[in-house]
Amino acid sequence: MKPEAAKPQISLGRTVITANAMATLDQNSVQEALRRHATGDWGDLSPEDRQENDLSARAGFRILSAYTDTQGTKFWIITEADRNVTTVLLPDDY
Repeated sequence: MKPEAAKPQISLGRTVITANAMATLDQNSVQEALRRHATGDWGDLSPEDRQENDLSARAGFRILSAYTDTQGTKFWIITEADRNVTTVLLPDDY
């Protein structure tokens, strides 16, 4: 059995949230998703998109994760390539 590669740990930099996401999302879900994102758990992505994020984390590219809060609302977390800022947003905010 092949050992699983270590999950990337990424710096989130400054964390921001859009006004729409702040008003809509369960904030406990947001905090849990930020923890997951920082530790390489990319949420509700296809296997191909997960692999792309793993590569992006190692190579210093932009990372996008997708999650669903306790109310069933889908949201994204995007960490910029320079790791200076991470944004929580709804897909409609993009």
